[in-house]
Amino acid sequence: MGNRTPLYDAHVAMGGKMVDFGGWDMPLHYGSQMEEHNKVRTAAGMFDVSHMTVVDIDGDGARDFLRYLLANDVARLDGKPGKALYTGMLNEKGGVIDDLIVYLVDPGYRMVVNCATRDRDLAWMEQQAESFEVSLSERPQLAMVAIQGPEALDRVKEVLGVDWIAAIDDLKPFQSVARGDWFVGRTGYTGEDGVEIMLPGEDADGFWRALADAGVAPCGLGARDTLRLEAGLNLYGHEMDEDTSPLVANMGWTVAWQPEERDFIGRGPIAEEKAAGVKQKLVGLVLEERGVLRADQPVVVDGADERGIITSGTFSPTLGHSIALARVPVTVGDTARVEMRKKLVPVKVVKPCFVRNGKSVV
Repeated sequence: MGNRTPLYDAHVAMGGKMVDFGGWDMPLHYGSQMEEHNKVRTAAGMFDVSHMTVVDIDGDGARDFLRYLLANDVARLDGKPGKALYTGMLNEKGGVIDDLIVYLVDPGYRMVVNCATRDRDLAWMEQQAESFEVSLSERPQLAMVAIQGPEALDRVKEVLGVDWIAAIDDLKPFQSVARGDWFVGRTGYTGEDGVEIMLPGEDADGFWRALADAGVAPCGLGARDTLRLEAGLNLYGHEMDEDTSPLVANMGWTVAWQPEERDFIGRGPIAEEKAAGVKQKLVGLVLEERGVLRADQPVVVDGADERGIITSGTFSPTLGHSIALARVPVTVGDTARVEMRKKLVPVKVVKPCFVRNGKSVV
């Protein structure tokens, strides 16, 4: 038996097919992954993400610590309480230990990191914190629910009630508001509008069931993955890992190079990589004929000595054909070929994003 979130009983009661995910018993789907995917694109769906790790960072040295720990610069949050920042946490070689969101809260900061990398993340953070006047506090008592889709905000306001309406209406993307132990951030992992809500574990079951009664569809890991892939969002261990720099993983925009005097872990190696010229990049692939693109399939780029590799691939329910993210030589043009069943199949090369707000962008 794996770890269980406070919503485990609700998942079982609602017919969730439970599977192991990073040591946690999580719902893969509730009967139809396709229906859950489409519900998020057209109305509203909800995901249990309580397996993710919430860490609060406090102390006089918290700001300096995070400016050194993270590739993006938390100084960008100064004077903007509730504002969030997406960033990579790099190792000394410039590889990605994890990608995460950090919020400016009162007092200090709040980070949300991936469950699969929890132990390594916390050990790395504690090691780096030894040189700073800072305290790290994990918040295992909190549950976390993501509500996503064009109707998500309306359904959340309906459930939370009149006292929350103005606060949620005022939220812009990558902003948050907190009341007691309830924390609402306008963030997500689907390419749709919505919120991610942290709340006391003992309140999670009732909140989840109230959302379901309001018409929000329970969704599992399967739909979460197809949604994030359509949106071109990275998955740790696929598009990025400790041997992949953010410049290769389409995360260059999250690296804050200015001010030049700010040192952060991994800055030297990725600065050298940038100066020398990045050799690979992350792109989107579209296969409009029959077949499904899968992770680890080789990608052949005309004129390149080395092959690329698909990092994530699936059938796109929104587009009706297969799509993938792939790490390929930077010389790639508008087309490439993927090795499938010992055949080279032509694919279209696009920017690494396929669907936003329910509509195709390719």
